[in-house]
Amino acid sequence: MGIGMGTALRPERWVDGAMHDTDSFDAFVRARLPELLRFGRALTGSEHAAADLVQDALERTLMRWSRITSEDPEGYVRRAMVNRSISVWRKLGRERITEQPPSESYRDPERDDALLEALRRLPPRQRAVIALRYYDDLTEAQTAAVLGCSIGTVKSQASDAMAKLRGLLAETTGDPS
Repeated sequence: MGIGMGTALRPERWVDGAMHDTDSFDAFVRARLPELLRFGRALTGSEHAAADLVQDALERTLMRWSRITSEDPEGYVRRAMVNRSISVWRKLGRERITEQPPSESYRDPERDDALLEALRRLPPRQRAVIALRYYDDLTEAQTAAVLGCSIGTVKSQASDAMAKLRGLLAETTGDPS
């Protein structure tokens, strides 16, 4: 028996040590792949990055296929694509590849000092949320776990803190950004 003949006769495949019924998954991929690739191109701006994004999302989806087929599988795949795209964007967004490192670092002491002063004026819980979410780059769930509160509390505290920071910075520097 050649490669692939065994899987053509059985709709199940072993994936990460578990047996999965993949006929419906294969049909879903065949039917929705062009639209998923188009969505991936819109997210990434690149044909190759879109293909990688779709493949990653489909791999993640296959692992959970039996649980999501009754729900909205395309919505699940698209959400996985958006989440992965954001993760990649966050990592790459902080990096600037250059041939040579800059001769000196950029620092705007007046603006940095104004931001630190505004942070000091936040209530302790809001300051903790901002530090964990934006300085330590923790997720909302990780921040909630560290602070022993709900994700909703983290979201509301972050929103309130950012609004207050904008106001404080506008007062201090005259620039709301």
